[in-house]
Amino acid sequence: MMVADTHNDLLMAVSARAPGLWAEFFRSRWLPQLRQGGVTLQVLPVFIESQFRPEGSLRQTLRMIECAHVIAEGNADAVALCLDAAQIDAALAEDRIALVLAMESMPGIDASVELIPTMHRLGVRVASIAHWGRTPLADGSGEDATGSGLTSHGVEALKEMERLGILFDVSHLGASGVAHVLELATRPVMATHSSARALRDHHRNLTDDQIRGVAGTGGVICVNFLAAFLTENAREATLDHLLDHIEHIAGVAGIDHVGLGPDFMDEVLRDLTPPCCEGVSSSGIDNRAVIPGLEGPGGLPLVGEGLLARGLPEADVRKILGGNVHRLFGKALA
Repeated sequence: MMVADTHNDLLMAVSARAPGLWAEFFRSRWLPQLRQGGVTLQVLPVFIESQFRPEGSLRQTLRMIECAHVIAEGNADAVALCLDAAQIDAALAEDRIALVLAMESMPGIDASVELIPTMHRLGVRVASIAHWGRTPLADGSGEDATGSGLTSHGVEALKEMERLGILFDVSHLGASGVAHVLELATRPVMATHSSARALRDHHRNLTDDQIRGVAGTGGVICVNFLAAFLTENAREATLDHLLDHIEHIAGVAGIDHVGLGPDFMDEVLRDLTPPCCEGVSSSGIDNRAVIPGLEGPGGLPLVGEGLLARGLPEADVRKILGGNVHRLFGKALA
């Protein structure tokens, strides 16, 4: 089955190495995992860690984008950095993993919306405009109490992304911001790594109304595997918790609007050099708590097996694992 993973922060781990090691480190450390997991379409977010913000955000953004290009050029037999639907399909036909560049929160741009076309030229095809906190474009879900929507720059960014053909990602966006985007959007939007708030009441998850709203644009909600977003007792999370979120979102949005956005933080943090990743937490979330067997992309077959064991038709499982995201990218990145 085709597997599309819409959020793997592996660029953080690879770009932490010396540039001369990027291509080989990806090949030795990450490519086997992606192959083992059956991943055929991989979205690579550019996430800028706090130590680079604000002064070094743009430089680190460019460095990580360059890293993605070096990975693709140095592993051209196995992967391809794709700019449109035709290139994705060509990569799949050649049994290469289709890589798609994304930006998470865009701190390297902030209010300079005129740089979004620059990022598009460099290969970015998916982007969000906020993370946990406040940006010049919008508030993240950690600031929901403010009740604020997109700023004027945020509205401009949404319009520019739609003009260019960059998919707008609502994951991490505050509740009022999500409502604002759904009010303004004229093209499909997606959530690259968000789970169901009805099952785990956390501000990072989407409500049923938000899920229906994203689906109403023609978009896809890709379920986050991070244990803390699946159940309150993160260290006791199981595959069933993840499958519950997938089935819930499929029931609310429709089977054509759910996908996978694993967010394998433990796998990434294990690749980073201590002491940077010792005791890492994000707004109180335990990033190291994982579902047994799903510590990294190599375990992804467990998801398909679990859904089939629950009695879902194979055609529906194919849609969830990758077919829906492939269809969305085929339309949005044409």
